[in-house]
Amino acid sequence: MPLAFATGLTAVILTLSTYGPNALYLIPSRMLTLMGNYALIAVPLFVLMGCLLERAGVVERLFHALHVWSGRLRGGLAIGTLLTSTILAAMVGIIGAEIVVLGLVCLPAMLGRGYDRKLALGVICSGGSLGTLLPPSIVLIVYGLVAQVSIGELFLAAVIPGLLLAGLYIAYVIVTCHLQPEKGPLADAADLDMPLREKIGLGKALILPILLIGAVLGSLYTGVATPTETAGIGVLGALVVVVVNGKFSFPMLFDVLKQTGSTVAMLTWVFFGASALVGIYTLGGGTSFLQGTISDLPLPPLGIVVVMMLILIVLGAFIDWIGIVLLTMPIFVPIIKDLGLDPIWFGILFTMNMQISYLTPPFGPAAFYLKAVAPKDVTLGEIFRSVVPFVFLQIIGLAIVLFLPQLTQWLPAMME
Repeated sequence: MPLAFATGLTAVILTLSTYGPNALYLIPSRMLTLMGNYALIAVPLFVLMGCLLERAGVVERLFHALHVWSGRLRGGLAIGTLLTSTILAAMVGIIGAEIVVLGLVCLPAMLGRGYDRKLALGVICSGGSLGTLLPPSIVLIVYGLVAQVSIGELFLAAVIPGLLLAGLYIAYVIVTCHLQPEKGPLADAADLDMPLREKIGLGKALILPILLIGAVLGSLYTGVATPTETAGIGVLGALVVVVVNGKFSFPMLFDVLKQTGSTVAMLTWVFFGASALVGIYTLGGGTSFLQGTISDLPLPPLGIVVVMMLILIVLGAFIDWIGIVLLTMPIFVPIIKDLGLDPIWFGILFTMNMQISYLTPPFGPAAFYLKAVAPKDVTLGEIFRSVVPFVFLQIIGLAIVLFLPQLTQWLPAMME
């Protein structure tokens, strides 16, 4: 059953059984309160930006340039894929679109050059999930709205942890291909022997993406624009990229608007259902009870955070991130604030946790996105087995940020 209606129907039944029909007005009032949040406008705009960039033909050029530059390294094609996915994550912020594009462009290239299938599949799933953390992440925007913290600060705090994860993935590929060279062959002779001038010329593929990332994040970080206005700048920049790359047409624009509307409608219904359930749950004292139970655990503050992370990892295997953030953060964030901990830091931990959920079965949406575009002989089981090393790397990254909160605080402090 769709999560929106599962949570919404539960809220209606609980309201009727606990308070009677006269209390049903609580549900639409929660929805209206949510709809009145101006910052929520950033969500459809960033989704539109991501859908436009998906059609802009950026990935093919980026991938070719980064592959040629890293061709003298064993596993250079996988490294190029991870670098491409990192740049794409900083532009798109939509995991499904990113993994599908990477699967269509990068997976055939790696398999065609004899790369180990598990390494290739794992690189695309893990690299594609970086959009969960790197700004402009939709997950960070929704967390910021629910936790009532600055979305701009969240974006700043996420940069170093996001690059840390990308660095861990690249280091894993380098070490694996060094120990087992057959898993990541060198580039073709034509790419290796390409003249330096031509290699430098390939750098033109980076100009538009870097300008777009600079315009979006720079306008936000410098305080020139709010997150919502930044999203508008991003849409305009994405349109420019589409036009410059010769991909613009009115049928394409119609398809992009239709795709955006469908995605945002799904998100909105989940917002409504989860918001209604949280409202009645809070009114019944459930939130206060859980907050008291968790706060009273005989653990230090960091131990309580670890318990929360374990709960989120379990939930992430079965529930979409939207439901998790709307159902758990109204409970967890007040506890974090009462413990004197930084809710921005906790937001980054939560988002890194949701990255893990994209790869872990049985839910693991990244695997399903990739399965849709992978060769027919690639099974879901094979994809899930291929991401195991990367899940461990994500857990290592989560632990590093957990014990070194300075990684999330340094960049926001620099921009003050």
